[in-house]
Amino acid sequence: MILGGFSLESPAIRCIGTVSPDYFHNGAALAPLTIVPMKRYSTLFLIIATVLLALAACDRAAPTASAASVAPAAAPVVAAVPAAVPVAVLVYSAAPAAGHAVELSAVAQLGKKIFFDPSLSGSGKLACASCHSPDHAYAPPNNLAVQLGGPKLERQGLRAVPSLRYLEHTPIFTIGPNSSVPDSDTVAAAPVTGADIKVAAVAKSSQPNAALLAAEANVPMGGLDWDGRADTLQSQAQGPFLDPNEMDNKSSASLLDKLRHAPYADDLRKLFGANVFDNSGLALSEALFALGRFQMEDPSFHPYDSKYDYYLAGQAKLSAQESRGLKLFEDPKKGNCASCHIDKPSRDGMFPPAFTDYQFEALAGPRNRELAANRDPAHYDLGLCGPMRGDYKQQASYCGLFKTPTLRNSASRGALFHNGVFKNLEDLLHFYVERETDPGKWYPKRKDGSIEKYDDLPPRYKKNVDVVDAPFDRKQGEQPALNDDEIKDMVVFLKTLNDGYQAGAGQASAAR
Repeated sequence: MILGGFSLESPAIRCIGTVSPDYFHNGAALAPLTIVPMKRYSTLFLIIATVLLALAACDRAAPTASAASVAPAAAPVVAAVPAAVPVAVLVYSAAPAAGHAVELSAVAQLGKKIFFDPSLSGSGKLACASCHSPDHAYAPPNNLAVQLGGPKLERQGLRAVPSLRYLEHTPIFTIGPNSSVPDSDTVAAAPVTGADIKVAAVAKSSQPNAALLAAEANVPMGGLDWDGRADTLQSQAQGPFLDPNEMDNKSSASLLDKLRHAPYADDLRKLFGANVFDNSGLALSEALFALGRFQMEDPSFHPYDSKYDYYLAGQAKLSAQESRGLKLFEDPKKGNCASCHIDKPSRDGMFPPAFTDYQFEALAGPRNRELAANRDPAHYDLGLCGPMRGDYKQQASYCGLFKTPTLRNSASRGALFHNGVFKNLEDLLHFYVERETDPGKWYPKRKDGSIEKYDDLPPRYKKNVDVVDAPFDRKQGEQPALNDDEIKDMVVFLKTLNDGYQAGAGQASAAR
């Protein structure tokens, strides 16, 4: 089969196994996957390896899952899937072609209902979509450093809420040799089992990261959240449901009871069996699985329709200022951003840039004194070392490291960095280039007048901070790597990464 000029049998995109149009998950028949024809992306398209293998290891008859059983009233046209499509292959363009809008499977439609349901929270007012707003690139709709949750929506979270866009390539969390990260045109497909969504990993750039050379044999990479603690979309979704600072369900049983009484409870029964609620673990697993399916199937989670995407496809031109910003972004002696925020597609043109290498860095952002948790002088957010994961808290070399986020839609964010301490890209870029040259601008002074550099890290972990890579390789009093005009050029370029660009209109709309 040929898609967009590439054969599904080519080694670059071959997947293990095949599925028929009607395949199964935990014994339940699921609607077929959708192949979306390419229109705007003639060469840059994304093949997403997702799950949906059969775990039909049960003797009971599987209930038939009709997509129409929970489908919207007006279903869009969808392309048929041939019988021998390799397992779980989706093809996305910058936007679906006319007449080929994506119809979500019944499971994904269930996930959409769960995503927008505030009754699943302890307050009854907080849905997944409250913090991951579709109108704000699935990021928060405000400029709060962290979002508010809990029973009365007055408890602060511990970290800035990341966007849910462009997670489909995130590899599972691993620590291993830096040299083992594949070249930029290779894809490492994680194994798929059961309800887990293990997705393809866009490879790391070949540009070196000097700060990691000392620990080259043990480079942390991948996973979801700022600390990589979740490996699948399902496991990521479970955390907020039970977090007392977020959706505040007191237990899994409490969440299950809400699902049992939700208006879409019958959808769960139709899709996963009439007795699905008799097994609490199964019911919750299937609900989380549906959330993952929604995020994988709905193109709004990965539209790839920024001006930069059109530029790469040869359908838009960057302005002079945008071009200058891109050059600074890539220059290893200036912004050096592309060393971690990969801006190139794979060499075969199949994979758009993710604008992240998925690796972890210690960049020593200033302590955010807006956060209630930081009123305790003994409290530190150490990323990989906790407090939200505990399996690496004894690994001192990883303390203070956070995962490199994508820069897509970063110009539309109201809070940046893991602690939300920056409110716009211009301030963040000034911090990057002035952190070492003018630390007194960013860090407080002690009583003796000395500057408390890296004030959001305990002294024993400050050696983990990157002081080798540009623009952090300067000394106090030296000129920063970028001047004010260059920073403005960089910000203008970064705005080309906002989704929603209207081709031919000459400008990008606000991120959707």
